[in-house]
Parts: sequence; C-alpha cells; structure tokens
Amino acid sequence: MTDKKVIDFKKTVYELANEHPEFIPIMAANGFPEIALPGMTSTAGRFMTVPKGAKMKGLNFDDISKAFADSGFEVVE
Repeated sequence: MTDKKVIDFKKTVYELANEHPEFIPIMAANGFPEIALPGMTSTAGRFMTVPKGAKMKGLNFDDISKAFADSGFEVVE
C-alpha cells in the first residue's frame, strides 16, 4: 500500500517546503523562481500561503494546483 501524497494549500509555504522536498522545484517551475533563493521559505514563507502568493503575483492558482496534481499530489484547498 502506498501513501498518497497530500498537499494542503491552507498551510504556509514554510510548512509545505518542510513536508515535501519536491515542493520548491514545482513552485519554482510554476511562476515562483524566487522560492529557491536561500532563506526565502524561512522568512516570507512563514506567513505566505500558495493561494496568497499566486494572487499577489497575478498567477492562476488553478494552474499551480494542477501542477501539483500532475506531480502525484492529492490537493486540499
């Protein structure tokens, strides 16, 4: 039995980056290249959520959500 990977977008970027090692490269490939900068998840990421970040950057949250689903995640919004 395999454990389903679940990503909960109510959590902060910091929490998600710590729970899922593949979170940062997926986010970087989907409009958030600065997330890969040292210290970014432990500073701004402590209060930022993916939906808030998408809205701030003018990105389509559904596209980001789909990228995670396509990478094998069960998405919780």
